[in-house]
Amino acid sequence: MKLFFEKVRTPKKDMSLKIQIMVTIGIIMFGFALGVFQKWMDGSANNLLPLLLQQLDIGNYFGRLAIWILLATVISVYSKSPLRASINTFSFFISMLMGYYLYCNYVLGFLPKTYMMIWVVIAFATFFIAYICWYAKGKGIIAIIISGTIIGVLFAQAFNLTQGFYIYDLMEVITWITSIIILYRNPKELAAELGLSVVIAFLYQLVMPHFG
Repeated sequence: MKLFFEKVRTPKKDMSLKIQIMVTIGIIMFGFALGVFQKWMDGSANNLLPLLLQQLDIGNYFGRLAIWILLATVISVYSKSPLRASINTFSFFISMLMGYYLYCNYVLGFLPKTYMMIWVVIAFATFFIAYICWYAKGKGIIAIIISGTIIGVLFAQAFNLTQGFYIYDLMEVITWITSIIILYRNPKELAAELGLSVVIAFLYQLVMPHFG
């Protein structure tokens, strides 16, 4: 089994453990800061943000799914191994939740424990999902299926496919395009990846409602 997956993508061993730990600490700090920033945006008037961010509706953007899928994908695929992808992605989401809910508790004075526990469970799930997502930057049909699925879910966040074709939000379109750039492969495989992503997006919208 190990040899099979190494044919898809081989873990890199060109980074010392010390550097890997420093990278994970950096990801933890970034996640914590992003969690605090997100909750600050939730609890602040929109006009406190720069005009461009107001026009892009950046506060609501961070309250939707697409940006978190993209960030998890970036952390996963640029890690040195699937295990490091799991550790880094899980660390990011746990630290983000810590920043978010510590701000809730100590600045805003409330703590929605039930809602918080749901997101903690999701964060633990990312440990296993990230392990799989790491192979999206690999070779062959397995990598195409994984990357096509990621792009397809983001496509479903950006466009309506089941009730007429239209854009949900510009930021989700930018997120979808960014995912294609990150998961780019040779033209033949890219075409297969994008074709699969349309099927995934359509199926996703059949079973999952869109939250705008």
